[in-house]
Amino acid sequence: MDAEAARLATSPETLSLLASLPAYDADHALTLAQQLRDKGADAGVVSAALTQSRLRAAARSKFGDFALGMLFSAEGLEQSTRLVVAAHHAQRYRAAGVRTVADLTCGVGADAMAFASLGLGVLAFEVDEGTALLAEHNLRHWDDARVVHADAMETLARGDIGVDALFADPARRNAKGRRHDPRNYSPPLPDVVALRTRWPRVGIKVGPGLAHEDVPPEAEAQWVSVDGDVVEAGLWMGDLARHHEHSALVLRGGDAHVLDGAPVPGEPGQLGEYLLEPDGAVIRAGLVGPLSERLGARLLDPHIAYLTADALVESPFAATFRIVESLPYSEKRLASALAARGVGTAEIKKRGLDVNPAVLRRKLKLKGGASATVILTRIGDSRIAFIAERV
Repeated sequence: MDAEAARLATSPETLSLLASLPAYDADHALTLAQQLRDKGADAGVVSAALTQSRLRAAARSKFGDFALGMLFSAEGLEQSTRLVVAAHHAQRYRAAGVRTVADLTCGVGADAMAFASLGLGVLAFEVDEGTALLAEHNLRHWDDARVVHADAMETLARGDIGVDALFADPARRNAKGRRHDPRNYSPPLPDVVALRTRWPRVGIKVGPGLAHEDVPPEAEAQWVSVDGDVVEAGLWMGDLARHHEHSALVLRGGDAHVLDGAPVPGEPGQLGEYLLEPDGAVIRAGLVGPLSERLGARLLDPHIAYLTADALVESPFAATFRIVESLPYSEKRLASALAARGVGTAEIKKRGLDVNPAVLRRKLKLKGGASATVILTRIGDSRIAFIAERV
């Protein structure tokens, strides 16, 4: 974020105006801006306050009511850790006996806030001056949290910084777009992992698309989903690791569930009465096989992440569907089967088939008062459609 824009956002004038604004309403923002200017408010202050009001409204999905006391940039908000996930990060450090932690890439300060709220001393580095100013504002309530505008890797190269552990969230985007190779992160993933020789307890937030071969052998790799959306993976080393293989953290409805194990394939078997769709974090972690064993289920196909079971299975790690009908997949057959059941509303899921659900829904021309879930997949060389209902 531009440093001057950040100084304006954190100025007493902007903060005072921001505190007086009603809840953000995009349809009335321009009218409100004009009214404020007509009353004598500085145009720059009005713009800064309304920008922060808009960003706070957007941030509530990540931070809840905490967003109402925070400042953001658009990029900083997009890259920030959700509060519920940051809390789990912080709990790892506290459980490992960490007293002070350096956040090497603090951004607007989401993880640093979580660390500080659990009583850890926090040294938060941010290389961008404007973003560092926003982080200072967001960490203002914690005396033991300090923001440093500096390159953390350069600072660490010069010597010890007096902390017990490190946390990093390397940037995975630049002006050209997303960087998929961890060696091109900023800072590069191998460079952060190498800090273990000096600080044994290192945690690193990475994207959920991290390839298994890029996981350091000494790390627990945990994939995280929030209410069904896979949001990140974490690499945890030293005492921060709770499992020394892969794990999936499923956060749903305020509850947390962890599945761990080695990423080994499961056994395929005969179609049962129920179909299970593993959570995305379980799939990313490669734990569909261990989940099938835990649930007494089996894979529909060795290469596709659907499970089947003969009896009802309820698990936080998978959505369960009762199979009402199965048929060889074609648009014509499926449309006829749905019409016969009076299905007018259908949730369409697919794995292993090149089908666009939105396009298919239009082609099916659904009519009727019933609803169903349509699951399209492949079993061996066969294309299969399931008409099912959520359990």
